[in-house]
Amino acid sequence: MDNRDLSALAGALDGADGYLVCADGEDPNQRYLADFDAPDPFFSVWTVEGVSLLVSELEYGRANTESRAASVARLSDYDYRDRADMVGRRAARAGVAADWLADADVVAVKTPDRFPLGTADRLREQGVSVETDPNDAIEAARAVKTETEIAHVRAAQEANEAAFAAAGELIRGAEVVDGVLRHDGESLTSERLKIVIERTLLEHGCGLDETIVACGEDAADPHNRGSGPLRADEPIVVDIFPRSKTTGYHADTTRTWVRGTPDERLAAWHRLTDEAREAALATVEPGVTGAEVHNAVCNVYESAGIPTLRAEPTAETGFIHSTGHGVGLAVHERPRVGPEGDELESGNVITIEPGLYNPTVGGVRIEDIVVVREGGYENLTSLPTGLVP
Repeated sequence: MDNRDLSALAGALDGADGYLVCADGEDPNQRYLADFDAPDPFFSVWTVEGVSLLVSELEYGRANTESRAASVARLSDYDYRDRADMVGRRAARAGVAADWLADADVVAVKTPDRFPLGTADRLREQGVSVETDPNDAIEAARAVKTETEIAHVRAAQEANEAAFAAAGELIRGAEVVDGVLRHDGESLTSERLKIVIERTLLEHGCGLDETIVACGEDAADPHNRGSGPLRADEPIVVDIFPRSKTTGYHADTTRTWVRGTPDERLAAWHRLTDEAREAALATVEPGVTGAEVHNAVCNVYESAGIPTLRAEPTAETGFIHSTGHGVGLAVHERPRVGPEGDELESGNVITIEPGLYNPTVGGVRIEDIVVVREGGYENLTSLPTGLVP
């Protein structure tokens, strides 16, 4: 357990007695507040006295030994089964939660914006005042990482780079037959490369639900996952964003590779994108806003005559997304690194990922993951940025 600073939750209460989360352990706010992972939804509440949990009997033992909670209660402590027989499971659970909160002197709660509506309504029926926190104080707290959290991201990135190494080796070792990459006598497809990536991540304690291996025209859509054979002389955008199975923390990196010879326009786009990446990194330090970092990228592209959403809000080609985002228990979280981006703080973990897209060329994206540090940044990415895999 690390010393996460939850003091911001006090300011978010605004007259309420506690800050309540109801979600399973996959929810980043729940994982952060409770430091506990369970497959089914459970309650956690923060008060000035600390964090308390209300869990099922199944999770009670683990919650006592693994969570960061000052106290743990179970549904059966409040006669859940008898209540469920009388009023139904959902109403009984809300009644138990209301009594559990009352025992902690909590009759009014603030919640994250995505708190379940049905649960909120049933708690209100039990006399609990429930209001959402428009600023989502837990998400805001998550944006500034402790050194322990940064170590978790660094470990996930090390696994990520092992996956990139495995993917690059497979592309380099492939034959080119009629313009298509082949390996062991079969086409080297996006799907085959993803299997290698996912297997490598598993060997390093990480996993992911999906990744991006997009070739040629597929790469012109920033979030196209990619499919089918990989082809020579065309861009292959590889974007991997694994999650540690132990800590829950993510990494996120993208490289664009070409097996063969890129055309002049693609090569020029790649050089320009790397220049934009370097310009953004040179801007990163505490006190600078994510918008200023984003503007550094737009300046590079616009000076070269490339469309950006800053200059052309309806642009469909060129630089058509933000420069980056925070990374932690969620792969996309605060701070924003784009238009109206937040002021950066030491301890933020962010991506820098400029890119260019056009179906006639394909796509190019280069993404690093960095920690904002006093006076600048620490780059957690050691992968070369070149076109050669």
